[in-house]
Amino acid sequence: MHELRIAEDLAAMVEGYAAEAGLTKVEKINVSFGQFIQIVPDLFVAAFSEAARDTVAAGAELDIEIIPAELRCLHCGSGYRPAGDLCACGICGSKEIALIHGKELFVKSIEGE
Repeated sequence: MHELRIAEDLAAMVEGYAAEAGLTKVEKINVSFGQFIQIVPDLFVAAFSEAARDTVAAGAELDIEIIPAELRCLHCGSGYRPAGDLCACGICGSKEIALIHGKELFVKSIEGE
């Protein structure tokens, strides 16, 4: 379950950001995950709740955005969103592709007092 490892990393990041901002309680965290990170939101929320249990982020609400994958064909130049796990170009069928979006993982904002 890679959600737990990512949740532990997020809890540590949030603690650092909260300390820099002088926050004593984090109430909401807005995060974005690319589609290919393959986070299961409910599992991630549970994992984060455990990882943040004894931190300033204990009990914080998570707002999770999933960013759709976006690819570009290196053969014909078409940009497209893959259908399921199939990533071959829908125009020319080439499997020579570049990932434009889909592996992101970032904290958009942290709210607290």
